[in-house]
Amino acid sequence: MAARAEVTATIKDRYAASGRVAKGVILDEFVALTGLHRKHAIRLLGPGGAERRPRGKPKARYGPEVKEALAPLWEASDRVCSKRLKPMIPILLPALERHGQLAPNMELRTALLTISPATIDRQLSETRIAATQGRRKRAGFSSAVRRSVPVRTFADWGDPAPGFLEVDFVAHSGVSTAGAFVQTLVLTDIATGWTECVPVVFRSGALVQEALQAAQSLFPFPLKGVDFDNDGAFMNDPVVAWCRAQGLEVTRSRAYRKNDQAWVEQKNGAIVRRIVGYGRFEGIAAAAALTRLYAAVRLQTNLFQPSFKLRKKIRVGAKVTKYWHPPVTPAERALASERIDAASIARIADLQSRADPVVALAAIRAAQADLGKRVDRRGIAPSVSEMPVVVDLAAAVADAKRNGERREIHRRPYRRVKPVPTRPSMLEPHRIEIEAWLDTQPAMTAVDVLARLEKRHPGRFRASHLRTMQRLVKKWRADQAARIVHYGVATLTLVPAAGITLPPAQDPSTALGNISG
Repeated sequence: MAARAEVTATIKDRYAASGRVAKGVILDEFVALTGLHRKHAIRLLGPGGAERRPRGKPKARYGPEVKEALAPLWEASDRVCSKRLKPMIPILLPALERHGQLAPNMELRTALLTISPATIDRQLSETRIAATQGRRKRAGFSSAVRRSVPVRTFADWGDPAPGFLEVDFVAHSGVSTAGAFVQTLVLTDIATGWTECVPVVFRSGALVQEALQAAQSLFPFPLKGVDFDNDGAFMNDPVVAWCRAQGLEVTRSRAYRKNDQAWVEQKNGAIVRRIVGYGRFEGIAAAAALTRLYAAVRLQTNLFQPSFKLRKKIRVGAKVTKYWHPPVTPAERALASERIDAASIARIADLQSRADPVVALAAIRAAQADLGKRVDRRGIAPSVSEMPVVVDLAAAVADAKRNGERREIHRRPYRRVKPVPTRPSMLEPHRIEIEAWLDTQPAMTAVDVLARLEKRHPGRFRASHLRTMQRLVKKWRADQAARIVHYGVATLTLVPAAGITLPPAQDPSTALGNISG
């Protein structure tokens, strides 16, 4: 723009002193040099063309009274955004008039009912700054960590070297996700399919870091990168910072796109669910039993079980044809890779020389039997029985033919439990009296209620009855909470009668005055 202005100032005098034909030649050169439209060039080179005309200031449509009226309306709406405030104005305006908060004339009423959301934003800009004291809403810390991790889709892998992993959690929660339960951290190498499983007692960023550190010693080759999903147990500063400090490339999948982690998702079902099942496991003892199971499973799946690997896909219309490499074990796939060092090859060869598939299967069956005693149970002591050295394969096949494949970890057998009649509580005769006390003084604790009951009935109650009293008070509070919910739902449609004034704490103008101060 500066060079164009200099050229215009240089040519303008020569253009004004030239004749008609010369002006045409000058215009041709000027347009070719600057790229401007010919008509615009004539205006610039003509008399007064380089000077811009001052633009007139548009006349204000809404006066200061609209800004003052919008402030209590915004406060009465609980400070919603302008797009939501716009349809609320016809409802809030009569309500504020009834309570004496606003007294608009016809012109102001028309302006408030026809104002646009964009204008509401402009009019409320100063009020919002004062209400937030100049601070913008802070984004969540986890979202900031998540934004710092680049996204990698299923199509971005290409042909990576061994050491790039996909990581995912498998929950052993049974039919309910309430409470704390054991989870398995599954790590699958993209290039070889080598999979390691590490159980954690509960989902935690600190335990994820410990599990990743343990997995580094389990893989026979050095790790180069980890690909997480968007779980908060992964997308937090300790885990991401630790991975980067270890020299690992950290990426993440897209949210709600499981195909981005297709390699590890396939192993979740083919290894973890097939070996462990869907039961619920809790506690350190269950995690220790899973550790013993995975110690045998890693040998069987990585050294002895061949797996397929996709070579290419061809799509013709809606039909997709997949072509696979011949099935080989992850260990053989790692040994055939040209991007693996000699130390890793030696570790894999050592594992192959010491492992035995029959012993590994016997260890898996023994660990599964131990886990079957822990499905949906807590507090079971660790098994101390010796694992069998061999397993009778013929007997196992015959039993499977006769009774089907039965695993304690897959389905808990049904056992009929005889119902035990419950005795009436010793507080039942005094329930009405206790509930009357709580109705008048809802903040009373179970200790206060028991102390008052001891004074009323000396020698009848002792401090050992505190737990029973706590249960009764907890039941009363739960009933009161449910009653409040039902009462609130029943009264949601009620409209307060005219003449009811808002308390000072709910006065919008007072609240805005306090904010400004």
